[in-house]
Amino acid sequence: MTEPRSRRRQSGRPTVSDVARLANCSTMTVSRVINGGNGVRAETRLAVEAAIRELDYAPNRAARSLAGASQLRVALLYANPSSAYLSELLIGCIDAASRLDAHLVVERCDPAGDPAQMIARLTGAMVDGFLLPPPLCDDSALLSRLTCAELPCVLIGPGHQTQDGPGAVMIDDQRAAQDMTRHILALGHRRIGFIIGDPGQSASALRLAGYRAALNEASVAVDETLIRQGQFTYRSGLDAAMDLLALPQRPTAIFASNDDMAAGCIAAAHRSGLDVPRNLTVCGFDDTALASTISPELTTIRQPIRLMAEAALDLLVQDIRGGRTGDGCGTLDYELIPRESEARLL
Repeated sequence: MTEPRSRRRQSGRPTVSDVARLANCSTMTVSRVINGGNGVRAETRLAVEAAIRELDYAPNRAARSLAGASQLRVALLYANPSSAYLSELLIGCIDAASRLDAHLVVERCDPAGDPAQMIARLTGAMVDGFLLPPPLCDDSALLSRLTCAELPCVLIGPGHQTQDGPGAVMIDDQRAAQDMTRHILALGHRRIGFIIGDPGQSASALRLAGYRAALNEASVAVDETLIRQGQFTYRSGLDAAMDLLALPQRPTAIFASNDDMAAGCIAAAHRSGLDVPRNLTVCGFDDTALASTISPELTTIRQPIRLMAEAALDLLVQDIRGGRTGDGCGTLDYELIPRESEARLL
């Protein structure tokens, strides 16, 4: 004898996982269909709707987030070596999550790990969307996995806008670096060292391009011996600066692509018996808390990391709930902050 439908549902109510399994898609795709969200292929949407009808599925109290009536779960993935940058990023995300009634899941992403396993684990834990700050915003394998799984994500600081892809929040890295180089030139410096950031991040190449553009604009020849590769870490900045300061004709100023490397430059100057800024001007990028806690305080580009994180989470929630307007990309303003680590060349 067949058990009545009502009793079957009481003893084994269909779940969102059941719908996803029948429709051959992820639970997050089911969530987006229920929410009326964007970015789901028409055939996938039809398969989900058919599975919902076949299973007689209805979101219950435990699944209210699928209907947008409760907290969303958002994963902030990170692999950035700079604790100062991560601190700013996390504060922005926490502030936005509180305002938007979203639950923030913070997850370290091992570059050597399997992104498919991590994504499967997080989606199994009912994560609705992903925030990808540097360097993960430039990780093509991770982005491909999320796109194929039709999981919403927003990039933070990718250095470039995406076309028909994930949303993104950034600054104009090239123009900011060009402005900083112009500022150093205005102080009278012509031998200006430059330390490149992580070569795997698009922002690194843009900041180098800004440095080169400002020198060309001022008719100052680009001296390739004054350019060193870094990794956005304190140690890489120190090592690169030691190389630059060992040159027969050392630079009178060094522009490092982030504050961590600039702090390493100051340490290298002290090791070399040089005073900052009397003997060497040092400038950074980001204006993390480190910039105003070391001595001397750093001249730097203020990248609004907290605001970028907040804007990215806002955009992600709009994507999940299907309320995004516009192309999903935003470029925020930066500011050049002069402090004690600079001096006019006499």
